[in-house]
Amino acid sequence: MIRTLADIEAALLALRKADPRLEAVVSLAGPVPLRLGAPGLRGFLGTIVAQQVSRASADAIFARFAGEFDLDDAEALRTASDEALRRAGLSRPKMRTVRAIAEAVATGALDFGRLERLDAASAIEEMTAIHGVGRWTAECHLLFALGHPDVFPAGDLALQVAVAHALALPERPKEKPLVAIAEVWSPHRATAARLFWSYYHVLTRRDAAPSLAENPSPRLRPIVHERG
Repeated sequence: MIRTLADIEAALLALRKADPRLEAVVSLAGPVPLRLGAPGLRGFLGTIVAQQVSRASADAIFARFAGEFDLDDAEALRTASDEALRRAGLSRPKMRTVRAIAEAVATGALDFGRLERLDAASAIEEMTAIHGVGRWTAECHLLFALGHPDVFPAGDLALQVAVAHALALPERPKEKPLVAIAEVWSPHRATAARLFWSYYHVLTRRDAAPSLAENPSPRLRPIVHERG
């Protein structure tokens, strides 16, 4: 599991040995941040909020959401009114998804403790069984909240753009071709994703890495200097 910057550094070294093309990517990308998100329901909701919006928008919405609700309380979310959820900044589709997640937690269909013990494929299957939860959301939760070392969200547009530029591909790879490209980076694909998000930031001066709910555990919060 990825828990510290030392884990990132060790994985980057392994990636450079496995794929020499990444030498230049590492050099250009600069420091690759750890970026661990909060585990459990709060962290999962943070990833839901980050779907299909900019990082700045996601941060603003999540702040309102957390100000309106206890995001560790599935029952409160399950019974929340439309008015309260709108006040928190959620769109109607995300309201439905939040309620579906809260219902799944309440019934045991989604168990965050169990997710930590499952392999990636099984964990993704459990998460994506919930209405409104897609593969990108599930993969990002595994990558950031659980520190899974071998997940690569190939459906992420910024990763597609970054890989195409870094590897001088004739066109931006879609999700399935990028999954195949990323196979060579296993078992360190989560670090490869962090690397290419950093590379994308250098290319565009835009931070496209998903917004995260803050991890409240000091044990998992080493000091990380991220580029603004």
